[in-house]
Amino acid sequence: MRNLRLLRAGGCRSAAATGTPQCFCLGAESGAVLVGSQYGLVELRPAGYSVSREVSLTVNGFLPEDGSGCIVGVEDLPEQESVCVATAAGDILLCNLSTEQVECVGSVDSGLSVMSWSPDQELVLLATGQQTLIMMTRDFEPITEKQIHQDEFGEGKFVALGWGKKETQFHGSEGKQAAHRKQTEVLPASAWDDGRPRVTWRGDGQFIAVSAVCPETGARKVRVWSRELVLQSTSEPVSGLEQALSWKPSGNLIASTQEKPNRHDVVFLEKNGLLHGEFTLPFQKGQVKVNEMLWNADSTILAIWLEDLKVENSNPNTYVQLWTTGNYHWYLKQSLHFGGLEENQLVSLLWDRENLYRLHILCQGWHYLFYEWHWTTDHGLGENSQHVANVAVIDGDKVLVTAFQHAVVPPPMCTYELQLQQAVNQVAFHTDPKHSGDMAVLDADNRISVYRYGQSTVNDPSVKFGAMGGNGFKAAVETPYLDKTYRVDVSSSSEVMNPLGLQFLTWLPDDSFLVVGQGQHAAQSVLHHLTAVPHVAGAEEECLNLRLSVPVDGEVISLYCSPVTKTVALQLTDRRILKYLWEASTPVLEPWRSSSSSAVQFPYRCVQTSITRISGEEVILGLTDRCRFFVNDIEVASNITSFATYNEFLLVTTNSHTCQCFCLKNLSVKALQASLSSAAAPNSETLRKVERGSRIVTIVPQDTKVVLQMPRGNLETIHHRALVLAQIRKWLDRLMFREAFQCMRKLRINLNLLYDHNPKVFLENTEIFIRQIDSVNYINLFFTELKEEDFTKSMYPCLNGSSNNQPCQHPDQKKVNLICDVMRVAMEHIDPQKYCLSILTAHVKKSPPELEIALQKVHSLRESVTPDVQAVSAEEALKYLLFLVDINELYDYSLGTYDFDLVVMVAEKSQKDPKEYLPFLNTLRKMETNYQRYTIDRHLKRYTKALGHLSKCGPEHFSEFLNLVKDQNLYSEALKLYPFSTQEYKDISDAYGEYLIQKQLSEQAALIFARAGIFAKALDAFQSSGSWQQALCMASQLGYTKDKLSSLARSMAGKLVEQRKYAEAAILLEQYTQDYEEAVLLLLEGAFWEEALRLIHKYGRLDILETNLKPAILEAQKSQLIFLDSQKTSFLHHKSRLQVVRELKEKACENLQDYEVPNCPELELFSETSSVVTASDMNSKYTHSNSRISVRSSKNRRKAERKRYSLKEGSPFEDIALLEVLGESVRAVETVKGEIHILLKQLVLFGYDEQAGALQQVLEEVLQLMETSVPEIWTPDLQQSSVSLVLGPNSTANSIMAAYQQKRMMPPVVQDPEVLTPPKFNKNLQWKLHLLQ
Repeated sequence: MRNLRLLRAGGCRSAAATGTPQCFCLGAESGAVLVGSQYGLVELRPAGYSVSREVSLTVNGFLPEDGSGCIVGVEDLPEQESVCVATAAGDILLCNLSTEQVECVGSVDSGLSVMSWSPDQELVLLATGQQTLIMMTRDFEPITEKQIHQDEFGEGKFVALGWGKKETQFHGSEGKQAAHRKQTEVLPASAWDDGRPRVTWRGDGQFIAVSAVCPETGARKVRVWSRELVLQSTSEPVSGLEQALSWKPSGNLIASTQEKPNRHDVVFLEKNGLLHGEFTLPFQKGQVKVNEMLWNADSTILAIWLEDLKVENSNPNTYVQLWTTGNYHWYLKQSLHFGGLEENQLVSLLWDRENLYRLHILCQGWHYLFYEWHWTTDHGLGENSQHVANVAVIDGDKVLVTAFQHAVVPPPMCTYELQLQQAVNQVAFHTDPKHSGDMAVLDADNRISVYRYGQSTVNDPSVKFGAMGGNGFKAAVETPYLDKTYRVDVSSSSEVMNPLGLQFLTWLPDDSFLVVGQGQHAAQSVLHHLTAVPHVAGAEEECLNLRLSVPVDGEVISLYCSPVTKTVALQLTDRRILKYLWEASTPVLEPWRSSSSSAVQFPYRCVQTSITRISGEEVILGLTDRCRFFVNDIEVASNITSFATYNEFLLVTTNSHTCQCFCLKNLSVKALQASLSSAAAPNSETLRKVERGSRIVTIVPQDTKVVLQMPRGNLETIHHRALVLAQIRKWLDRLMFREAFQCMRKLRINLNLLYDHNPKVFLENTEIFIRQIDSVNYINLFFTELKEEDFTKSMYPCLNGSSNNQPCQHPDQKKVNLICDVMRVAMEHIDPQKYCLSILTAHVKKSPPELEIALQKVHSLRESVTPDVQAVSAEEALKYLLFLVDINELYDYSLGTYDFDLVVMVAEKSQKDPKEYLPFLNTLRKMETNYQRYTIDRHLKRYTKALGHLSKCGPEHFSEFLNLVKDQNLYSEALKLYPFSTQEYKDISDAYGEYLIQKQLSEQAALIFARAGIFAKALDAFQSSGSWQQALCMASQLGYTKDKLSSLARSMAGKLVEQRKYAEAAILLEQYTQDYEEAVLLLLEGAFWEEALRLIHKYGRLDILETNLKPAILEAQKSQLIFLDSQKTSFLHHKSRLQVVRELKEKACENLQDYEVPNCPELELFSETSSVVTASDMNSKYTHSNSRISVRSSKNRRKAERKRYSLKEGSPFEDIALLEVLGESVRAVETVKGEIHILLKQLVLFGYDEQAGALQQVLEEVLQLMETSVPEIWTPDLQQSSVSLVLGPNSTANSIMAAYQQKRMMPPVVQDPEVLTPPKFNKNLQWKLHLLQ
């Protein structure tokens, strides 16, 4: 679907050289052309329009001075800094252009007809006048010489497998008579054939094909020789084979031409000499002769040089045609008409080896021309018209148009074709969006034919239907008509004939045309602005009026007009971008400026340009032939193979075989650059995979179709997710639910988007939605796809971030339930009979499903007396319900309605055996109603409902009731069913209490017992739970005597002492057993000094002061001193060890710093590795030595887990273990501050000031030591790392590197982060006594 568009043209118009050019080659220097004439060698440089250097070959006698000499070949040899020239007389010369020296390196007496160098310039093949081939090295040493005409076939001769005679074999459609047909004689070569051999090399230089006239038959034969000049194969006899010969560089085919009885063909031969395909030239038999044909370097274009044959009294016309192939069809893409003037007759043509699409042409009047093309897709540019997605393909004198908005017609077929008088070179679509299907066609005679849609009612005979019409079908597609044909004449008569003199035909929105012509100088273009003039009577054809010619300071290589912004942009060879202000009263050119007011210049030459808006700013897009993509002068990607813009979207295909789509409305250039360089998110709608080598042909507006063409020429249509979703969102915003639904259903877009796009609008317009869809099946499909998740956040996040983030109107209600309820109400309002099945679906889809209501509706349908003809029958409704819900589940639900008719109706539709369910139903029918419902609920395992029904069955069923409660642990539900004062309530509470005691919830069991008046059990339960106050209350309720109460109190006090609750045990002994002396001793044991003192004075037992109290406080003072001293010693030891460990780690880190990044992650890696290695050892150590841990309390278990860091010197986590131990020391000292404060008061009270002062001083020293040491131990770096870890799920590569560069130690894997945080000191506690200072 691509055409060749001329990128630039140039050359030398005249040169002061003598003689007539005979052949030429390209020089090693850029732009240099070496031309051989009958007098010598001439170097042309197109930039200077003149001869730059010349070497005469007549001086040394290599060519005769009378001009009768002939050069048969010229080749530039850059490594030898000379040019190789072969003359017809047989001399092989090396000419140095700089020194003008000529050296004869060899001579052939019989003369030379051809000199051909291999592509790698390692070998040269010569064809001599004696019909021999000589192969020589680059140093002109002969390798071998062979006769051109050989009798044998060659090494590749076919092997006969002996499968019978030709007469007995199958002959296909030709029939059996083909076996008996005599082989026609091969006709001799054409009269115009010059008889010279033709030589062509394969692209890799391994084989040569030689075409020569056979002396026996007079016809041409093609022979294939190897690099060593060993014959490989000979072509089959081909009648009418002509002189042109060119081997396709890719190597699979050899092209030549053949004159057939009724047509003139280009034929292809394989390496084995057999014919393989052909195409017909657009000329009558005997009308033209083919002089030469040439493939370009990548085998995509075949150039053919033709010349008229039957011309009287004038020179023949010369043509150059460019042919390309796609999908096994050959297209004539460009036709260059050189006219009949003698000076314009072609001498030779060559393709450039480096620039694949540059063709060099040399004419007899020393006119050197070059043309450079590039591939382009000509398509309609509008977005709102009916004829928007038209694509035009040039094929000779026809334009094949495919209207993709109607049907995707694969090439070479088309929707319709336009037949013109001459070969077509350019097609331009109207840039007015309202007429974007209209076309202007520029042909080889510089005539513009304008085709328009609309007004004409008569069918245009030049417009024929392609694949869309004929065969009795009426074509629904509208075709254009030929409106007018204009002649374009902008050149002066003095100018030399230059085919393709007009480039970049552009049809502006105001019906005027822009074309680019060549200026006075080679590197200058002229922009011609043409307008139509009223038709002059008597004139054969209309002319376009030249409104304005604007000279351009540079050569224009691209021109683009945006249909949206109506801006015209030109790109020059120096990559500058100019803007043509065509709407001004006097149109002018000005530089294209970016938002920063700087002139835009592409870094590289772009072959495709386009204009669009990014974030509201108008920008120019450019794509080079090397896949580099630019926005203004910023390169955003280097792997783009094609691109297209549509509305606010940009679509690109990449080398990684993906098609990406971007919304440019709220996207910056930097964001676009980042998106193209990074991988897309998994659910991203921007990216989709495509076939390798796909290119965008066009986008069909308002239909979401993107048409792609594969390398072999076939088409594929994709619906890019981003375009589809954008179109669906537009439809939903306009409340066009039907269009959105059909598109989503066809393209498998999740239907949740209908609601999630804008929940508020959907809920407000539910009736419109139902009326537009108007299909029960479609509504049911919508219901079945509903899910709770918001698909605008998960599967279809909006590209431009402008999704409807509206707060939910019903936050307390689930999405699916809300939609089901709203739509059910709407359907019941519109037509409940029609939407019966959808209403059932709405009930079933809810969570939890309302199956009972659905079944009741089915039942009501069955019982309706006057059934509606259009209404759904109960049988259909039930059948549909069974499709939605499992039959067994539905049977259970029907049973749960207690409606036996409904149960039977459902059971009949199931696979159940009537012998199974009928006896069960009959048994149920005989039961009392409440017991019947209890039985059903118990069968369905609805135990709570079953309890409710069973409680109504009377006291005779209470034992069954209690058993059910115990089996299913439904105590709380059971208690609600009976009044507080009943015996049943007491029985249930008794069972409940026993159940709680089994669960070791004694206190809760005691509360249940106490509430029900079961005080004896309550007393035991309170006692075992340690609630001694409640136990004494229960004893009072039971009327315990004083002695009994005393013994109860003493036993409970004993348990409290075991739990080290001395104060509570003392209260029991003092108040309930009157044993105050024992109570005082317990208080002293628990260090409750003040409470003990109170009891001593209350009961007047001052003797206890001396015997017990004073010794106890002195003993407590000594033990506290010992404790503080031990804590201080261990703290100082661990602190000094921590300092040593840290110094060792820093040294190890410095040693490795030369090999890795700062801060040495290896060290941490080793540390982690060693920790992994030793983890199992540590675990096993605890498993063996601390086997009691598993049966200890959870507190001890946690303590054991925290000891996982070993204090052993050299262990991997020694520094962490030291931090843990130091933290524990600080917290232990901090804990005893309150106890020591109370002890100090008692010591002072009894006059032990010296002991009190000593204790206060020691504690103060220890606290001061710890407070000053904490900042040294828990350094700020350590604290910071514990707050924000360097590594983690939220870290980036940059943040990790920054952390290393700041010399932040990466913290090791610490399972308890509290170890890294310093312990806190309580400054609010005033523990010191002022009187001791």
